[in-house]
Amino acid sequence: MKSIATLLLVLNFCMYVIVLATGAWAMNRAIDHGFIIGPELKLPAHFSPVFFPMGNASTGFFVTFSLLAGVVGVVSAISGISHICSWTAKSLPSAASVATMAWTLTLLAMGFAWKEIELQIRNARLRTMEAFLIILSVTQLLYIIAIHGAAAYNIYT
Repeated sequence: MKSIATLLLVLNFCMYVIVLATGAWAMNRAIDHGFIIGPELKLPAHFSPVFFPMGNASTGFFVTFSLLAGVVGVVSAISGISHICSWTAKSLPSAASVATMAWTLTLLAMGFAWKEIELQIRNARLRTMEAFLIILSVTQLLYIIAIHGAAAYNIYT
């Protein structure tokens, strides 16, 4: 179980870093090329603070929650490394709780990814981030199952 958990941990860490990099690019582009209004003008009636110049109406929420899931996912990997190194029942609760939080945020971001896929207007980088989050929702769950499986069968030595 330890080798499976380690493999999934490394895979999830790499994928969360890619999600963070892609999300940071999208957020930077939205800040640089988003809606700009002068001080003498009023905001339009349908102004959205999560407006993104690329993608569709779901992109702002998708990128925001993807960044949150990415940050918590990287923290989950750091906690997981500590758990893998010690591999004791005492280190399981912290690794499992952070991994579960990362998984739930990944599921939330995945929901916005599905909405973005449904609305169809997006670029290749957003499609990449959608695919990674959909894959991460499965691999993060498998990681949680792997570390809990070791505890269930009392494999910690």
